[in-house]
Amino acid sequence: MKLSLLLILFFGLSVHVFSQQFSIISGKITDEHNHPIPFASVYVKNTTKGVSANSEGVYSLQLAPGNYELQFKAVGYTQQIKQINLNQNQVINISLKTETYQLKDITIRAGGEDPAYAIIRKAIKKRKTYLNEVKAYTCDIYIKGLQKLLAAPKKFMGFDVQKATSEAGLDSSRTGIVYLSESESKYSFMQPDLVHEVQVSSKVSGYNRAFSFNRASDMLVNFYQNFESWKRLSNRPLVSPIAENALFYYNYKLIGMTIENGETINKIQVTPKRGYDPCFEGYIYILDDSWRIAALQLFITKKANINYVDTLKISQQFYPVDARTWMPATIKFEFTGGVFGFKLGGYFISVYKNYNLAPVLNKKDFAERINITKGHDKDSVYWAQERPIPLTDEEKKDYQVKGKLAVKRESKLYLDSLDKANNTFKLSNLLLTGIDTRNRYKKESFHYSSVLNSVLYNTVEGLAINYGVGFTKMIDTVDSRFIAVNARVRYGFGNHLFGGVAGVSVPVKQMTLNFNAGSDVIDLNNLQPLSAFVNSVYTLFRRENFQKLYQKQFASASLTGRISGGWQASANVEWANRKWLPNTTDYSFFNKNNRQFTSNNPLLSIQDVPLFPQNQSFKISVRTSYDFSNRYETYPFGRRYLPSKYPTIGINYTKGIGGVLGSDVDYDQLSADISKSDIDLGFYGQTSFFIGAGKFINASKIYFPDYKHFDGDQTHVYKPSFNRFLLLDYYTFSTADKYLEGHLEHNFSGFITNKIPVLRNLKLQEIINVNYLSTPTLKNYTELGFGMQRGLVRVMYGRSYNTGSNIRNALRVGISL
Repeated sequence: MKLSLLLILFFGLSVHVFSQQFSIISGKITDEHNHPIPFASVYVKNTTKGVSANSEGVYSLQLAPGNYELQFKAVGYTQQIKQINLNQNQVINISLKTETYQLKDITIRAGGEDPAYAIIRKAIKKRKTYLNEVKAYTCDIYIKGLQKLLAAPKKFMGFDVQKATSEAGLDSSRTGIVYLSESESKYSFMQPDLVHEVQVSSKVSGYNRAFSFNRASDMLVNFYQNFESWKRLSNRPLVSPIAENALFYYNYKLIGMTIENGETINKIQVTPKRGYDPCFEGYIYILDDSWRIAALQLFITKKANINYVDTLKISQQFYPVDARTWMPATIKFEFTGGVFGFKLGGYFISVYKNYNLAPVLNKKDFAERINITKGHDKDSVYWAQERPIPLTDEEKKDYQVKGKLAVKRESKLYLDSLDKANNTFKLSNLLLTGIDTRNRYKKESFHYSSVLNSVLYNTVEGLAINYGVGFTKMIDTVDSRFIAVNARVRYGFGNHLFGGVAGVSVPVKQMTLNFNAGSDVIDLNNLQPLSAFVNSVYTLFRRENFQKLYQKQFASASLTGRISGGWQASANVEWANRKWLPNTTDYSFFNKNNRQFTSNNPLLSIQDVPLFPQNQSFKISVRTSYDFSNRYETYPFGRRYLPSKYPTIGINYTKGIGGVLGSDVDYDQLSADISKSDIDLGFYGQTSFFIGAGKFINASKIYFPDYKHFDGDQTHVYKPSFNRFLLLDYYTFSTADKYLEGHLEHNFSGFITNKIPVLRNLKLQEIINVNYLSTPTLKNYTELGFGMQRGLVRVMYGRSYNTGSNIRNALRVGISL
């Protein structure tokens, strides 16, 4: 009781002391027509202490008692300065006038160049200076994100949108806030591109235990760079108005000049020379004499072939952190978009403060790019004091309504009712999509495969079924680690062969331990280049049985994971009894009279004789790879390592050991590879490559399943990958000797097609690839491929050559998954 009284007394005294130390200036910022100015800035002059108004122009600034000179400003409006004597809370409403820009002492002759070009040339000349001006800095960043559903149909493809939006807290018209989040981060930067961000607090409407995915690095844009690469938004880099070659892409017009805080600011309108180029429109504000960016208001629309949104607006303001350096004060992204009757709009805004341009930083700390961990929940009192952008009434209501929903969602009663509603048996699901059942409270789930995806057909088994079930359980909510158990049964109605496989996956620290055992019918090519579904279609409809199979009874164990940073490794041990299988059926729907099936021996296609005798195999395989990067991101569910800008080098070794558990094999295979995907070449797209080489340094006793196989393709449908062949036979050129293979693929990302009026609206990406293979029996085999990709669909035309000058060509259709 005494302790409770002491706590209450302490809290009361703390509130009293705090109220004596700080006062609040609040109000509304409007234009001359009394319309609110969204996200206007309020700063204490000559400091980085400030806030931003919300979308309704309302602001709130907390300061210690004293005399202040406040700057009220917004891009496109005349700044207003107020002298404040602060000794108690004050309400100060401000009206800003639209800025008037004057063209003084400038004569623009007919047909002459606009004076904006001279200013832009000077800004381009100073671009690198300001890009590299600050060697390192730290700051505090507040980010707020809001997304609203502006329109939606009642139902979409059988899905009840009305019910879903109602459960999410939206109104009966299916409109309202679908995402609202705030976060605070401490941000560090070191040239040339090292960043370290620590999220110190976050708040997500409707999710009491969730963390915000707001990232300061995603919000930062730097128009001193030649271009911004936003791969999801645009297939092509977006060109800065002051890029090195910006004059090729932009037209400029000087709107006028104004003076603010003793600095002359030039307002310049920028427009793309060609509407289809990846360029912005709007205004950029350049300071006289220093020729640096003071602010910008730019936008880009879908006519520039951007993805996902119809329009994206970017507003950025800078302020002087010291006598010579200007840094971002606020950055705001606004967007609208829609598809299939859904319309979405929203914004993300970041506010920067407490810059330190001479920090003491340790380069080792930048191995961690971002740190977002749990335990950052703060109460409403904290956020009321810390947030630099006041909440609107709509946002306050959203937090309140969805906060109650979040508490409800975490209860066992609600989770059980949700599971009961969703864990229903439907015959259509069993046949088409499979069935998933969950126990959210226990964090368990079961999956039952669909019957349609489990039925297959091949000439070895005839009609066959390969049905599987799976179980997963989360055992570590901090690092999101699971135990997974799976099992499959397989039966061929043609060869009456029954089999089954079971496996379990268990996390062991930062590694994963897998056990598998059973009897299965599998592809002779261990890369499995052809899916069972595609093979079934070709067998039944075209009477082409490409896939060659054998029976494998086995037990295996593997350990895989990350050793440290960019160093990964895996080890696998396996015993197997392997048996070649003959064809058992000759049935197909079509082409029965004019085409014959090949045998299940790929090296002797007209005679169904065994490819290899029944044998036992015991082998150990290890692989290690390194990508020269230790950079990672930390989340509540664990670390996510970032791709390296350098290639990945891998080394593999497989040892077939004779005599162990009756093993008949005796061989040693050593191989190495080097690869890199998505090498950014700016306006010219992206390049990927893979080079691999290997040799059997001992092949005393080896069977076809142990050969080195290659990822080929003989059908018209394939899964795109930059390290596979377009036309290579699946089995014929597998080798038990040495090999060298190489793959090069370049994606022009619309560099060519975007210049063609009819094609540019299709958002096509041009693809070229070159594939090479050399073995003792196949020397200098080469493929050239040309094609187009839109979204997930790719169409390629391939042409192959070998030392005998034999030429093959074919069309391939791929789907990226």
